[in-house]
Amino acid sequence: MKFSSEKVKKLSWKKFFVIGFVCLYLTAWYVDALSPVSEHYTQKYRVIEIQRGENIWDVAKKLEKAGLIKSALAFTIYAVLNGDYKRIKAGEYGFYLSQSPKEILSMLVKGKVLNRKVVIPEGMTIWEIGEALEKAGICSKKEFLKLATDPSVARKYGLPGPTLEGYLFPDTYYFPKNTHPGVVIQTMVENFWKHWKKFAPIAKKEGKSLKEVITLASIVEKEALFNREKPIIAAVYLNRLKRGMPLQADPTINYALKSFKPISPKDYYTVKSPYNTYLNKGLPPTPICNPGEASIKAVLFPAKVRYLYFVAKGDGTHYFSLTYRQHLRAIRRIRARRRWLRRIRYRRYYRRHHKRYYRHHRRHYRHRKTKYHKKHYHQYKQKKSHNLEKKSTPKFHEV
Repeated sequence: MKFSSEKVKKLSWKKFFVIGFVCLYLTAWYVDALSPVSEHYTQKYRVIEIQRGENIWDVAKKLEKAGLIKSALAFTIYAVLNGDYKRIKAGEYGFYLSQSPKEILSMLVKGKVLNRKVVIPEGMTIWEIGEALEKAGICSKKEFLKLATDPSVARKYGLPGPTLEGYLFPDTYYFPKNTHPGVVIQTMVENFWKHWKKFAPIAKKEGKSLKEVITLASIVEKEALFNREKPIIAAVYLNRLKRGMPLQADPTINYALKSFKPISPKDYYTVKSPYNTYLNKGLPPTPICNPGEASIKAVLFPAKVRYLYFVAKGDGTHYFSLTYRQHLRAIRRIRARRRWLRRIRYRRYYRRHHKRYYRHHRRHYRHRKTKYHKKHYHQYKQKKSHNLEKKSTPKFHEV
């Protein structure tokens, strides 16, 4: 079948028009698909986890499902054209709705994963740090403790060991999800050495080793609640060490029991452990927690006092004593105060929760009292009048 030249020209123009329209439409769609989902900036972000072995299409579908991109197909085409579709790194990412697909792809290629925050306060043990890391989803507690209690790891970082207890500096850290425990330990130990640099010359001048300072600082950290008392508590322990007296620090027994709950006086002599400073003189074998900078400073700059004893008041502060007699007097004073406070608290609680009962009880008691007097009123009156008559009648003697 033959077509005339005019018909061919009409068909070619129609094809050109259709093709041009489709191209314009696809271009507009592609440009719009690569624009941000929201133009308004918000502080809220959405978390996406990219697993190992996922291809670009799987990643694009995740992003589209989370509402971070408009089209998974356009994102895939852009990644293929740029040649970045094979360079995406696994991990947990956080993206804002105001970010464009180009910015999202750039973060995926560079591996800018989302960091999780974990706060390690002063006085935490390695077991408690392991729990905090596992709770934050950073690493496994079991794997962390396996490295933290390994003597070879302590030697690797130039620490006296045998564990890393005392040398994981308390601070606020940021780690990606499923970080290797070795990376976490390295970060914490490097932070410790960074802070120890300013204390090392002072410790060397006073003839104190790294292990002695950190071990005593860990005990001070567990004993003191307020920073103002730390130099005094450190001075008490240093005075006892100079005199050859046992430290008798309760937190060392807590560490031996792996529980920092209140202990009974029986535990002072029943817990058979090298950490029991009631039975063993000198410092415990290792630090009992990870002390902060204030406790380390308190050991290196103790207060100039002669105290040998202290006892907790119950409000976070302590009574300090020079002699054992003063110490016993302080204990009696604290126990008397505790009994008094317990009595006041009980009364307040009872009055608050049994106010209605109190009122009813008092009314009932008054009722009984008046009823009793009414019942025995006549007997009481007769008895009283009989006694008066006895006193008023004179006694005569017969002759």
